[in-house]
Amino acid sequence: MDAKKELFQKLQQDILLWQGFKPIAAGKAERIGLGEIEDAFPGAVFPKKAIHEFITIAPEQSAASDGFIAGLLAVLMENGAACVWASTSRHLFPASLSHFNVEPDRIIFMDVQTEKEVLWITEEALKCEGLAAVVAEVGSLSLIESRRLQLAVEASGVTGFILRKDENKTASTVATARWRISPLPSVAEDGMPGLGFPRWQVELLKVRNGNPGNFVLEWAGEKFEEIKKTKKQPIWVSAEGRQIG
Repeated sequence: MDAKKELFQKLQQDILLWQGFKPIAAGKAERIGLGEIEDAFPGAVFPKKAIHEFITIAPEQSAASDGFIAGLLAVLMENGAACVWASTSRHLFPASLSHFNVEPDRIIFMDVQTEKEVLWITEEALKCEGLAAVVAEVGSLSLIESRRLQLAVEASGVTGFILRKDENKTASTVATARWRISPLPSVAEDGMPGLGFPRWQVELLKVRNGNPGNFVLEWAGEKFEEIKKTKKQPIWVSAEGRQIG
């Protein structure tokens, strides 16, 4: 029985490695600053060798996803690697990436006419080991198409981000994680005029071998900052209706 159990555990570890989940070496956690969100993944490590799918039905979700992905790219591109961004109708303003510490000239934007071209570019780019990540904006993604992309990232180790608008077929892909990012009102710093840092409602809808959840994150100028959910303190009222604590 011990031999069977050991074999089963070894097989589980091998499958996780193939899916892009790396075990944490002693004293060296490969965390990228997402707080409790990373705990939702196996080994508490954000999977880089994987396809991440973002559901962007409304324009505000698309814009919020662009910002959130930019924050991830700031970490993934730290070693100087480039990124490919393919789309048929891109709304992202490249200069805005600098707000997330991403140099726009290190993003190769490919604006094409059809989604077939987008998927071809995405698959070929994901095979390039020198890239940090590939971002693709599509309306929908079939099971076969997603499998081809996953095979590409497993071979190269490049992270793939797919922004898709069709929510009706979310169960038909092999994405390692499925996200939905929605904008939240920013909170200005005390005593400072203007708007605060970008803030998002981050829904991790699906995590292969992990735990989905709901989180609030803010881009605090240099890195992600998790906004903890606070419990409301009880208000004690006297018999006369006066607040006493």
